[in-house]
Amino acid sequence: MSEGLFITFEGIDGAGKSTHIDALAAAFHAVGRKVVLTREPGGTPLAEKLRGLALNDPMDPLTEALVMFAARRDHLLQVIEPALARGDVVLCDRFTDATFAYQGAGRGFDLQVLATLERWVQDVPAARSLRQPHLTVWFDLDPAIAAQRLAGARVPDRFESQPQTFFARVAQGYADRAAGDPQRFLRIAADRPREQVWSAVEQGVRARGWL
Repeated sequence: MSEGLFITFEGIDGAGKSTHIDALAAAFHAVGRKVVLTREPGGTPLAEKLRGLALNDPMDPLTEALVMFAARRDHLLQVIEPALARGDVVLCDRFTDATFAYQGAGRGFDLQVLATLERWVQDVPAARSLRQPHLTVWFDLDPAIAAQRLAGARVPDRFESQPQTFFARVAQGYADRAAGDPQRFLRIAADRPREQVWSAVEQGVRARGWL
């Protein structure tokens, strides 16, 4: 049986990451791998309820962080860990890097508290330490370009409606996470045409011998 793979997609709102998840799923299907597509916050009935609260209900940064990690714990236990144990490929739209970027850098919440919550929530037996993605595909985009892409797309949620300065802090938060774990991150310049962005994603995954 093939070993399970856990790949996450990260980036500020409007970076275009979600458009490439299905393409990567198809690429893994083409080589005979079973794929689980999921997202955070969300992925389970409970986590989806918490997602609705996080995206729409006013709350302070600590409450927001606790909601995110509560959803993540259920998601890990109910979806991610069982899929990895089966040898599946898990493709997840956002994971803990988003919490450090949005709640940490964006909201200005204490990074040490987030690190403590990360240890509590992601300490699962099968990982032998903290469960982290095998690869994080980071779609790096200038917040000004992201704002142009989002303008008029749909009714924004609590995060999408934040000012550009907020997303500048979030983008820096992602850069800081990538600097702290460069082997895990695949940085994608997301200001290019879609075909070029997808080619960079595919080549990055293929270079790791997974396709």
